[in-house]
Amino acid sequence: MPIAKSERLMNLALCLMNTKRPLSKRELRDSIEAYREAADSASEDSFNRMFERDKDDLRELGLVIDVDESTLDGELGYLARRDRNRLPEISLDAEEAAALSLAAGVWRQARLAGAASGALHKLRAAGVLVDQGAEPQTGALEPRIPAREAAFEPLLGAARDRRPVTFAYRKSGAALPEPRSVEPWALECWHGHWYLAGWDRDRKDVRVFRLSRIIGRVKARSDAFGAEVPDHVDVRQHVARFAGEGATATARIRLRRGAAFPLRTKALQSEPVDADWDELEIPYGHGLASDLGEFGADVVVIGPAELRADVIASLSAVAGRTASTNASTTATKGASAL
Repeated sequence: MPIAKSERLMNLALCLMNTKRPLSKRELRDSIEAYREAADSASEDSFNRMFERDKDDLRELGLVIDVDESTLDGELGYLARRDRNRLPEISLDAEEAAALSLAAGVWRQARLAGAASGALHKLRAAGVLVDQGAEPQTGALEPRIPAREAAFEPLLGAARDRRPVTFAYRKSGAALPEPRSVEPWALECWHGHWYLAGWDRDRKDVRVFRLSRIIGRVKARSDAFGAEVPDHVDVRQHVARFAGEGATATARIRLRRGAAFPLRTKALQSEPVDADWDELEIPYGHGLASDLGEFGADVVVIGPAELRADVIASLSAVAGRTASTNASTTATKGASAL
C-alpha cells in the first residue's frame, strides 16, 4: 500500500530536524521508506520531482530548510536547524484555554481523540495552562460536545478541503432516504445535535442537514465547488431558521399533560383543555413536523393542515417500517419452526 503523503512529509521533516549535518537527497532517499519505494518503482527523475515538491510543501508549512554544499559525498545537503525552527512562546488567557480544551473534547468520540489529547499534553509541557474545563472533577459540571455521528469526520474534512460530497439523507416524514449532492461549508453543534450547512447542487440552494439523518457512508467527489462560499457561514442561524426560531407562523397543538416538556418551552400560549390535555400555540418553521413526530401519541396537531398532514405521514412511515420489520421477524421465526 502506498505511504500517505502526510506521513512522508512528517518523516522528511523529522530527518531534517534531527540530523547534525546536512543530508543529501541520496541519504534521505535511503532513510525514508516512501522514497525507497518510489526509487524502486520509478525513475530517478520521478524521485527528484517528489522530493522537490515535498521540500516546497514543508517550506510552505513554515519549516526553514537550509541548503549546504559541504556534505560528505560532495552533493547539496539539506538541514532544518532547530534554532531556526522554534515556535514563539504561546500564551493563552483563561477563555482561550477553556475554548481549546472544549474543542479537544469534541474529538473524544472520534478517531482523532488521541491527536487532540496529545496536542493538549504538548501545550501543557510547554508551560501553557490549558486545564480549565479539560478534566472532569468530582461534583463539577463539565461542558461536552459529543461527535458520535459517523458522518462527522468525513464532512469536516470535506468542508476543510472544499470537496463536494454525496450521501443518502432521510428527511422528516420520509419513508426512504434520498441521494444528496452537497458542497459542504461548515458544521456546528446546536441543541445537542450536529448540523451541516452547504450548497445543495440538485436544489440549487442553501440547505441544512442534521448529521444523525445521514444514512450510510459520506462519499467525497473529485470535482471542485461550483457555488461561491460565503465569507462567514453561520450554521446556527440557518438551523434556527429551519427549526422555526424567529418564524412568524404559528401552529396549535394539544399535548398530553405531563409530557413533551421540550415543546412546552417553545409555547407562546398554553391553556388546559381537560384533565389530560393542554392546548399550546408554538412557532411553526421547517423541521417542526419531525420534532412533533418524536413525541408520538402525546401530541395532536390541530393546525395548520399541512403540518398535521406532515406529522401523520411521518408517523405512518414509522408505523409502516415497524410493521414490515415485525412481519419479517415473524416469518423468519415461522420458517425456523418448520
